[in-house]
Amino acid sequence: MIMDDSGFNSTGGRSVPQLRRYPRVRVSAPFPCSFARVGRLRKEVVEQGVGIVYDVSEKGVRVMTEAVITPGDRIAMQLRLPTQPASMVIETATVRWGKEQIYGVEFEGLSPHDNQHLQAFMTHQTKSVARLTA
Repeated sequence: MIMDDSGFNSTGGRSVPQLRRYPRVRVSAPFPCSFARVGRLRKEVVEQGVGIVYDVSEKGVRVMTEAVITPGDRIAMQLRLPTQPASMVIETATVRWGKEQIYGVEFEGLSPHDNQHLQAFMTHQTKSVARLTA
């Protein structure tokens, strides 16, 4: 199954609607983030790291990192969205999946202010992609 940018999965020439509850928006230029593990600490594991964000949704991000994180880890994140003047701090997020240094991270309780910034960024990215494909 191959994911295309239209929000549909392509399987052998037929399209199936994406079942994702909160659609992802691919960012036009990946941007850095930083994070630190919260909760209980494990010996000999990197407890903080940096990564590159490739897409966002209103509930999370897809990030690439060399740090050692695993599904189920709870992390705090700092994101500086390219169109925003200040960084967002997500106090708690959960790593939901991982494959070859790419992870899906779900935000847990964004502040209304940060949610507003994230929505504005996603709207800007959607319009930018539409202009590029027109």
